[in-house]
Amino acid sequence: MKTKTLVVTLTLGVAAAAVCWAAEPKIEQALRDLDAQWSAAAGAKDLDKTVSYYSNDAIVMPPNDTAKTTKHAIRALWKDLIESVTSVSWTATKVEMAKSGDMACLTGTYEMTMKDGTKDRGKYCEVWEKKGGNWKCGTDIFNSDLPATPATSPAPGAADKK
Repeated sequence: MKTKTLVVTLTLGVAAAAVCWAAEPKIEQALRDLDAQWSAAAGAKDLDKTVSYYSNDAIVMPPNDTAKTTKHAIRALWKDLIESVTSVSWTATKVEMAKSGDMACLTGTYEMTMKDGTKDRGKYCEVWEKKGGNWKCGTDIFNSDLPATPATSPAPGAADKK
């Protein structure tokens, strides 16, 4: 009887694992699709839709700025960004799923062109969480691949001329 129970238990365990492993590529593709839809919303300058991809307790860590920890602050960040660019887009290059199946880390690259014609490209990392049956981005960080622009300082002696 113990052998029969063990065989049934092992068989069910392997079957459950196979179902989980089979579901992972579907979840990965769903997250890639969500991220692509999010990029399209930002590219279309749809502020409400862009901000809707964040969870209510999200944190966004933009380059050279303080972390944004409220929906209001995240919305203001995106409003300024959308108003200052002619184009923005990003593409996930890697999706890593937590074993629990309710959290994932997406990394990828972004490109944007500012209204003054300058271009930026860089990388990002997003942590997505499944909350209430829906995937939302809880942590978002991005930064440029371009060298930092040195701060301009006044010419020597300029302060003495005041």
